[in-house]
Amino acid sequence: MTDTDVIIVGAGPSGLMLAGELRLAGVRSLVLERQSQRRDTPKASGIGGRILDLLRYRGLLDRFEAISSDPHLAPRFPFGNIYLDFTGMADVPMHALPIPQREIERLLDEHARELGAEIRRGHEVVGVRQDEDTVTADVRGPDGTHQVTARYLVGCDGGRSRIRELAAIPFPGTTYPEVNRLAQVTVPDTVTVLDNGDIEVPGLGRVASGFTRTDRGVFAFAIMDGVWSMQTTEDESTEYDDDEPLTIAEVAASARRVLGAELPLGEPIRLSRYTFKDRQAERYRDGRIMLAGDAAHLFPATGTAINVGMLDTVNLAWKLGAAINGWAPDGLLDTYHDERHLAGARAMLQTRAQVALRRGDDLAADALRQVFQELVSDEPALRRMGELVGHADIRYPMPGSEHHPLTGTFAPDLTLHTDAGVTSVAGLLRGARPVLLDLADRPEFREVAREWQDRVDIRTAKTGDRPADALLIRPDAHIAWAATIDEPVETAVRTLRDALTHWFGA
Repeated sequence: MTDTDVIIVGAGPSGLMLAGELRLAGVRSLVLERQSQRRDTPKASGIGGRILDLLRYRGLLDRFEAISSDPHLAPRFPFGNIYLDFTGMADVPMHALPIPQREIERLLDEHARELGAEIRRGHEVVGVRQDEDTVTADVRGPDGTHQVTARYLVGCDGGRSRIRELAAIPFPGTTYPEVNRLAQVTVPDTVTVLDNGDIEVPGLGRVASGFTRTDRGVFAFAIMDGVWSMQTTEDESTEYDDDEPLTIAEVAASARRVLGAELPLGEPIRLSRYTFKDRQAERYRDGRIMLAGDAAHLFPATGTAINVGMLDTVNLAWKLGAAINGWAPDGLLDTYHDERHLAGARAMLQTRAQVALRRGDDLAADALRQVFQELVSDEPALRRMGELVGHADIRYPMPGSEHHPLTGTFAPDLTLHTDAGVTSVAGLLRGARPVLLDLADRPEFREVAREWQDRVDIRTAKTGDRPADALLIRPDAHIAWAATIDEPVETAVRTLRDALTHWFGA
C-alpha cells in the first residue's frame, strides 16, 4: 500500500506537466512544492518549438494562445548575440508563444487539477529513501513533518535540486561568470526612437538596436508597441538568490556601467535576473527516483530550459504509467534516460554554441558572429537552426535494424479521413494512448495489434500522399514503427509485432 503512485517534487512547468500526463496515464500523482504560493518573480517569458506541437496534440494549446500577447509569433530569436530571423519564411520551423512563466504554471496547474492530480504547496521534501518496491519522502509541511510513500518519485525541483542531491546523482558542468539583467519598461520622453529602431539618448548619443558590445559588457534592446525590452550582460561572479527580485535601480546601474553613461528608463513592466550554468546530470534515473527539467539539466542560454523540461516529462509519464499499470516491458523505464539524456545533450550543443558566439570579445569572435549571421541568412541553414533550437530535430534510437525513415521522429499532424469524419493525428493523441494508425487499409496490421488492444488504440484512416502504410505512435507522439508503402506482409508483420512487444509489453 502506498499513499500515491508517483510523488512529484516541484510545481514548476515540468512538475505540473508531469502531473497532468500521469493522470492521462491513469496514475495517481501528488505534487509537493516547498513554496506556499506560486512565485511572481519573473522567469521565462514564453515557450516555443516542439512543446507547442505537443500541447496541441493534447488539446491544450488554445488555452495558452488565449492569453498570449502574440499567439502566432514567428520570432526573431536571439542566438548568441545574433538573431535567427524567421519572420520572412512561409513555413516557419520554430514558433514561439510569448507568455509569462507564472501564467504557464497557472494553466498547467488548472489542467492537472481538472484531471485529478493533487498539489500541495508549502510542503518541502527534506529526505528520501527507497527500497525494491517503494520510495518514502520525509515532508516538512504547515503542520510539521510527515512521510509520504509512492511507487516512484520524480525530482522536478530545479537547478539546485534537493532530490538530485539526496540521490547522489553527479551534476557536472560549468557556471559562467556573468550576470544578465532583463527589463521591459516604458520608453521615457527623453529617449527618441528613430525610424530604423535605433534610439537617441541625451548625453549618450545614438545607440543601435540589437547588440552593442563595449569593454564592460553587452547592452541589447528592441522596442515594440511602446515597450522597451533591454538586457545587460556583465562578467560578474556574484551568486544571487533566485527569489531576490531585480530592481529598476539595479538595471540602471548595470546599463550605466556597460554603456558608460546614464540611460533614462521608464516605468518597469517586467524585471528579471539570471546567470548561466552548463550542467547535465550523469543519469536521469536512480532506481525509483527520476529527474526532469532543471533538476536534470541547466543550459547556458535562454529559450531552451522550460521547453526541454516539459518534453522530458511527456516522455517519462507514459513509461511510469506502463510500469504502475503492470504492462511495462523490461527496460522501458531505462529508455527515459537514454532518450532524454540524448535530447538534453542536443540542447546543450546549441546552447554551448551560443556561449561561443556570445562571450568572445576580440576581432576573431566578431568575425565568427559575422560569418554565422551570413550563414543563417540562407533559408536551408536557417531552417536547420530553427529545428535545432526548437528541439524538432530529435530522432530517438529504435531497436532492431530495419527502420523506416520516420521511426523515432515526432509524428506529423496528418489530416485523417475516417468513416466517422475528418480528424487528425493530434485528435487521436489527446488521451495520451498509443495508436496503431492504418493508412492503407491493411487488415493484417490491425489483426496483430488486437492482441494489445487493451493498451493500444487501433485506427484506420486515409490521408493525402500518405508517408507510410501504417504508423505505430507512442503516447509522447514519437513513431515507434512504420510500414513502407506496399511493404511485404511477412516483413511488416514481424517488425510490427517486435515493436509492439518492445514498447508495450507481451
